[in-house]
Amino acid sequence: MSEHMLQRCAVVGATGFQGGAVARLLTSRGHRVRTLTRKAASERPELPGVFCHPGDLDDRDEVLRFLEGATHVSVVMPLMYDPDRIETWARHLGEAARENGVQRIVYNANTRIPGRTTGVAAFETRRLAESVLRRSGVDVVVLRPPVYLDNLFSPWNGPSLARDGILAYPLPAGTETAWISHADLAEATAAAMFADGIDGRTFDIGGSQSLTGDRLAQEFAMGLGRGVRYEALPADVFEKGLAAQIGAVAAAGVAGIYHYMAAGDDPGLLAGDGGTSAQALGVHPSAVDLWVTHQPWQVWTGPDAA
Repeated sequence: MSEHMLQRCAVVGATGFQGGAVARLLTSRGHRVRTLTRKAASERPELPGVFCHPGDLDDRDEVLRFLEGATHVSVVMPLMYDPDRIETWARHLGEAARENGVQRIVYNANTRIPGRTTGVAAFETRRLAESVLRRSGVDVVVLRPPVYLDNLFSPWNGPSLARDGILAYPLPAGTETAWISHADLAEATAAAMFADGIDGRTFDIGGSQSLTGDRLAQEFAMGLGRGVRYEALPADVFEKGLAAQIGAVAAAGVAGIYHYMAAGDDPGLLAGDGGTSAQALGVHPSAVDLWVTHQPWQVWTGPDAA
């Protein structure tokens, strides 16, 4: 495979944050990109150069048409944690990819996945999707990122960081986490789509550093040029706040990861892999303090900030 030859790429989830970053990166490199959505144009983020095919993952025929002519597919599942829906969506994608001769699927599990079965929907539905996609017979490369830096540049974190120097997040302070940005994950996704010699592999991709809460605060302090302290937010408090943004069901699914980490049975789940995945993919995730420096924090402190 060669990224230097322009490809026809389908990006599942391009109207979301992770998929959107992938779609924008691919179009910036000249690839033809499409996504699948039923959102009206007024409800979609700006996706210059991306063709929006009407439809959704529940409709097998629409998925088949969506992938017609595609050479590569990037998949991140919506915030859904019903195993029957996830299995159906993954089966539709896998079958459509096989029938259309897709060369490779890159599946972003959107989380690390423990080695043992957990009963946590956020892990097990993503494990299920991976298994179903692999059964399609199409080459599947899997990315399992830990936690996104972009979560901290958000309406529920950005203002307290920029104004008060408080970094509150629902991970125990001692949990080492290889925070990665959406942009760096998009780079890893694009690399995984076209790289030779990685057929069928799984990558625990992460950022360049594994940081405890206090060390993360230090990186933010350097980037912001002010004091920052880390506060471990209780998972139930996080879930309640998130529910107001995305609904109780989706929030419970997302928060399951943080309830699991709070239990302390798998403290290394979100840590880095020593750069093994980044080296294999030929990518170079940014240092946290540099990422912080490049964010427009003034949106949370300027006269128009809420």
